[in-house]
Amino acid sequence: MEIQLLGPLGANIKGESIVPTAGKPRQVLALLALHPGRVLPVSTLMEEVWGTEPPASALTTLQTYILQLRRRLGTAMGPDASGTAKGVLATRHGGYVLQAGPECTDVHEYERLVAAGQNAFEQNGDEQASALFGRALSLWQGPPLVDVRLGPILEIEVMRLEESRILTTERRIDADLRLGKHSRLIAELFDLISRHPQHEGLHSQAMVALYRSGRQASALDVYRKLRTRLIEELGVEPSPQLQRLHQAILTVDPKLDVFTSARHGSTFDLYAA
Repeated sequence: MEIQLLGPLGANIKGESIVPTAGKPRQVLALLALHPGRVLPVSTLMEEVWGTEPPASALTTLQTYILQLRRRLGTAMGPDASGTAKGVLATRHGGYVLQAGPECTDVHEYERLVAAGQNAFEQNGDEQASALFGRALSLWQGPPLVDVRLGPILEIEVMRLEESRILTTERRIDADLRLGKHSRLIAELFDLISRHPQHEGLHSQAMVALYRSGRQASALDVYRKLRTRLIEELGVEPSPQLQRLHQAILTVDPKLDVFTSARHGSTFDLYAA
């Protein structure tokens, strides 16, 4: 089985899709696929589909959705399969489980690559870290579960994945900045800060990339616009480390040119207290 969650929902057996067209069965499959090998309680599945006030028929309807998914599984597996659809989408006490290894999902591969990249990053292996983070990010085909209606459980899962994607992007850019690739990062960073207009980490990276590219005035302008936005929209000043980065750019602090230490950190923490 191959499962794609980092973009449109995909689930295939022998090249044949088992993803239903109806919205609610898709939700059920998506939630089960996010946790392969783990029993999901009936109450969790019902909350995802109907919220905190499910109709009286919810349990019966959920059982119908499971039956529909098993039919699609059975069709894709074919008559010569060694197991049964009921064995793949199994009933357990109080819930259901998708009997598949985590390695069949793109989320698992993404998280494996991110962990390896983070390890290389912490060991100052910037080339390897950048490559591993890049491979992890290349698995994304759009917003996670972009074609699935999100209930309260899936919404939390999607938020977690989106936050991980931004953090991984930051770490990849950190590694590239440490490799001296500041000039080629500028266009990407301008795009990122336009899509995340209050994200201080990405703004700090844009400021450093611009400064190292000989564009001190542009770096200061990035800070000015962010500060104005934070004050007008949230009533707060930028964080102390971002203020210190701003001051360092004003005073042409040599620390901005090359960041060396026994253990490399993020660009945003360059001027952490």
